[in-house]
Amino acid sequence: MRFYATTPIYYVNARPHLGHAYTTIITDSVTRFHRLAGEEARFITGTDEHGDKIVRAAEHNGQKPLEYATHISGLFRATWPRLEVANSDFIRTTEERHKQAVTRFLDLVNQKGDIYYGSYGGHYCFGCERFYTEKELVDGLCPDHRTKPDFIAEENYFFRMSNYQDWLIDFIKSNPGLIRPERYKNEVLGLLREPLDDLCISRPKSRLTWGIDLPFDDKFVTYVWFDALISYASALGWPGGGDFERYWPHTQHFIAKDILKPHAIFWPTMLKSAGLPLYQHLNVHGYWQIGQAKMGKSVGNVVDALGLADTYGVDAFRYFLARDMVFGLDSEFVEDALVARYNADLANDLGNLWQRSLTMLGKFGGGRLPAPGRLEDEAAWAAHLTEKVLAEYAGHFRSLAVHRALAVTWELITALNKFIDTEAPWALAKDPARAERLQGVLYRLIQGLALIGALIWPVMPKTGQEIWRRLGLEPEGLSLDLQAIGRQLIPGRLVAAGEPLFPRVEFGGEKAALKSAAAPPAETRPEPAAEPEPPLETITLDEFQRADLRTAEIIAAERVPKSKKLLKFLVRVGQEERTIVSGIAQHYQPEEMVGRTVVIVANLAPVKLMGITSQGMILCASRRGEDELLSILTTLAPLPSGLKVS
Repeated sequence: MRFYATTPIYYVNARPHLGHAYTTIITDSVTRFHRLAGEEARFITGTDEHGDKIVRAAEHNGQKPLEYATHISGLFRATWPRLEVANSDFIRTTEERHKQAVTRFLDLVNQKGDIYYGSYGGHYCFGCERFYTEKELVDGLCPDHRTKPDFIAEENYFFRMSNYQDWLIDFIKSNPGLIRPERYKNEVLGLLREPLDDLCISRPKSRLTWGIDLPFDDKFVTYVWFDALISYASALGWPGGGDFERYWPHTQHFIAKDILKPHAIFWPTMLKSAGLPLYQHLNVHGYWQIGQAKMGKSVGNVVDALGLADTYGVDAFRYFLARDMVFGLDSEFVEDALVARYNADLANDLGNLWQRSLTMLGKFGGGRLPAPGRLEDEAAWAAHLTEKVLAEYAGHFRSLAVHRALAVTWELITALNKFIDTEAPWALAKDPARAERLQGVLYRLIQGLALIGALIWPVMPKTGQEIWRRLGLEPEGLSLDLQAIGRQLIPGRLVAAGEPLFPRVEFGGEKAALKSAAAPPAETRPEPAAEPEPPLETITLDEFQRADLRTAEIIAAERVPKSKKLLKFLVRVGQEERTIVSGIAQHYQPEEMVGRTVVIVANLAPVKLMGITSQGMILCASRRGEDELLSILTTLAPLPSGLKVS
């Protein structure tokens, strides 16, 4: 099995920020999973360096275009190792190997008869470096930059993209997994319901010289998008051989949704014309938002990824990004949520399991790896580790539900903490007749920790390797195979507990929170005086017990029309289904709520909201104010619906 992953070739008009970091880290994590699964995996990233915007940015900085591009490209190249990104190669569109690939690609498309010379007049946005039709503009403005485009009429070369519209529609429909998640496949098919225009693929040198010359007319340079997309092939050595034949059939592109059209329409038709196979999957994720606005340089609300990683640690930063964004949906960046996730999941759950296990190994096993010993139910233990955890974990990673793969891993962490409580090693240690069982318990804990180290490694590589080092295992031998792990667990070997894996952090304490670039300096933005909390009104136990709190499974969710705040849920409470309306639409997308287990007030009197009868209340915790935070109350492990909460 082979796997070839690409990030977008990032445009060098901006320094790396959180949006770039998410795409690259999630691609790196998925690639690491495939390597962990024993597959040959290759992962490339790089920079896109031609076009109008680069010329303008260079002039603004008093530099030549190549000098400017080299500087910003260097920032990207230097950022990824600091975020533990293990890319196989880094491609620049100014490299000779890429220029040769673009020249060959253009020749193939031209020989096919798919390039022609013609005149065109249109609304050109220099920020997007593309022409817009009247119907694509919003109130006469560029839909992304909200600026009025310039009307430009000029002669150029065009790619007959319209010739491939019917073929592309059929191909997408006959390959349902080509574009993932499905919502983006449907969006592309929606775009293809309108007649497809031919693509302008050149810029006259009278207007722009910074680009790759057209091989059939040196008075023109190649349009930046036609140039940049070819980097996915040139990075593998195409057309001169290299690893192209070996990896191209297994190509997986990872992109943000703002560049869906070039990757889902331009690129497939280009490949078809040039006679090259299409990619296996186009994987499309949503935006990290701040205050419900897309993060980006143009709106000045970018978050410094390296600063966050330096503050909270690279692995904690990577974990938060992977755990808190559902791939394909938008997610709100709130630094408090990062701190809360750090303390709850990393310091409390994982850190506590590690300290408990190693402390007991020190007390009851002399700090050395025990022999396997025996448990009363070996089959149940093995089934829990292999069948449930490993199968679900791998399935989620392959479907890009990385947040679910991490949730499964944390279910194992919870199960191991419960295993300690159930087996009570401190009690077993008091009875010499139960020494073998004590050994079995300690061994399974170490085995479980080793497996957890492997499971978290794709997202948290430093921590995964550190766990294996402290257990006396070889990090290079990381594996999801319990038998392979067992062969490395040599009885008698010393184990080092070491410092806590994740010491707790306090928001605003020693590890002070970073302010995003969107926030003005503190001296211009005084903090409001804190209002004293009102005294709590006490109630009796009988009064509390009148509230019937139940677990409920959300089986459907949708927005309430004409409301910005309300979501309508269909929930299952035991055998009963009921409708609940909740004012959380500004914090959660309907799609990410389906399947969750929540806690509801089941005996609340029905009330009508926007004409819908709501039969209960979903419980949430919230913090009001300028940095409002809201989180639904849910269960750590999956539970049946209808259970009473007390």
